[in-house]
Amino acid sequence: MSVANLRPNMDHWSSRVDLAAVFRWTERLNMHEGVANHFSLAVNDDGTQFLMNPNQMYFGRVKASDLLLLDANDPEVMRQPGAPDPTAWGLHGAIHRKCAHARCVIHVHSIFATVLATLADSTIPPIDQNTAMFFNRYVIDSEFGGLAFESEGERCAAMLTDPRIKVMIMGNHGVLVIGSDVADTFNRLYYLERAAETYIRALQTQQPLRVLSDEIAEKTAQEIEDYPEQAAAFLREIKAVLDAEGSDYAT
Repeated sequence: MSVANLRPNMDHWSSRVDLAAVFRWTERLNMHEGVANHFSLAVNDDGTQFLMNPNQMYFGRVKASDLLLLDANDPEVMRQPGAPDPTAWGLHGAIHRKCAHARCVIHVHSIFATVLATLADSTIPPIDQNTAMFFNRYVIDSEFGGLAFESEGERCAAMLTDPRIKVMIMGNHGVLVIGSDVADTFNRLYYLERAAETYIRALQTQQPLRVLSDEIAEKTAQEIEDYPEQAAAFLREIKAVLDAEGSDYAT
């Protein structure tokens, strides 16, 4: 038997609470998609054991105790009761198996980032502070091959081995964001969606874009990376709002 299992439990409680909070906030921001899309969080040193949302549970109902504890190296996962969504296992399992630096992995089909992923040119020009945040820090997958079962997951994971790359714009699909923990990763997702919205709305004006120089774009991206504690503060405030509302996310 794997050291991980498919039954909800109380292990890694603070990690469970953080992850459950961002599921709730993603639903609030309308960045979810029915009962699809998945978030995962590594809980051991090499990243192969990870928490993930149960198969087909609405983000607005996910609780800390609902999260599955999985082992990326366990070949029996999909044959056990309560198995995860097969596309989630294919994508997140492959990433946690191959990319130890990807401690947290968030995949969504949020509206503006997905619009960006449908463009023939899905690059994000640095036209403001938020778009500059991603300068030289993303990869574009232009080889969409259908749903993210295991072979597709392995292909995507191979594109994320460079620790500098924190975002995959998944052509014809959506986006995938990785980070060092829940706060870091969700903060990046939030600003990616904001950046995509800014860019798409700028294109809609049909006016010339004011694009930053490479030098200023890189300087801005580095300054944002070095900005103290913003991601942690964002997650802290999300949990404070949910707690004040009496949410059951942390149960």
